[in-house]
Amino acid sequence: MKKKKKVKEHAKSKGKKKPVGKARLVARIVSAALVVAVVACCAVGDWFVHHPREWLEEHRAFYTAPLWYFGNRTAFVTDAIGWTGHDAVYDFDEPAPTNEVFFAGAPERTGDPAPKDIVVLQRGEFAIGWSPSLRHPVWAAYHVVKDARFDALKRPNFQKDRSVASSPAANDYARSGYDRGHLVPNRAIVTRYGPDEQEKTFLMTNIAPQRPALNRGPWREMEQRISDLWTARYGEIWVIVGAVSSATERTALESAPSIDVPAQFYMLIAAQDEEGVRALAVMLPQTAEVDDFPVHGIVTVDELEAATGLRFFPDMPKFLARPLKADRPTRLWPIRLRDIVKLILLRFT
Repeated sequence: MKKKKKVKEHAKSKGKKKPVGKARLVARIVSAALVVAVVACCAVGDWFVHHPREWLEEHRAFYTAPLWYFGNRTAFVTDAIGWTGHDAVYDFDEPAPTNEVFFAGAPERTGDPAPKDIVVLQRGEFAIGWSPSLRHPVWAAYHVVKDARFDALKRPNFQKDRSVASSPAANDYARSGYDRGHLVPNRAIVTRYGPDEQEKTFLMTNIAPQRPALNRGPWREMEQRISDLWTARYGEIWVIVGAVSSATERTALESAPSIDVPAQFYMLIAAQDEEGVRALAVMLPQTAEVDDFPVHGIVTVDELEAATGLRFFPDMPKFLARPLKADRPTRLWPIRLRDIVKLILLRFT
């Protein structure tokens, strides 16, 4: 009988939960609190970072740093899948100008800081607005069709453009501290139009001085969104990229003082699908960091025109151009759900 009683008592004690130690209980509470704090920072931060750039600059402080950090990373995903943010997109019944370099006409100079000596260089699948006085492009235009028909080939060497007297030499940027920054990108052109067109993007008339952090960070991200992600969702895309020089404080390359160093770079992207015509303008300063989120460079097309001294979409009907140019999006365009992993890898690898 005693043995049975012992077995019974042992079974009871085995079924009872051991009391949680104080240290373990505190650890669980702290862990739960941290999870709640992170989720709250992601949710509130998502709201925080969707404000206009001017508002964000006023509210950047040490105590908003967690909102900035978690909000940018959350919005990066929620914007991409279309849960948050706003696009500038308007109904338009006329068909898109398929396979043309310009969506609604070439940029037109309206005043400073755009130089007066812009010469248009036709390159077949793209065009360059070249400035002999600055010795770099003021703008460049290209279009990207949906389907990639060629592999991304080995990058050719940079070459002086023998057809343009003011073209820099390939080694003029050597030891300058600046990258030879493509305006019309290598990847989008080679994968759509092949090696002959790719070589044209490595002519020095398609190049402007870019700091490595900008060139290899937010600028690269935008180029790959265009060539790999947005074409997959929206089809053919038209792009105008450009360099903006300061009208008051001109900077030159130390290695080649006749080459101007732009203060800012921009991209103006247009597409047309069943939702209508959409436009997105982004301006990025030379001082951009490699991990900056380009969404914070979004401006209206009107603001871009004022900053560049250029008029964009000159052939667009006024009833469409006015609201489209005045509307400021709050996100980069969404992508297909299946491409989310590609986008995350692009950003964080």
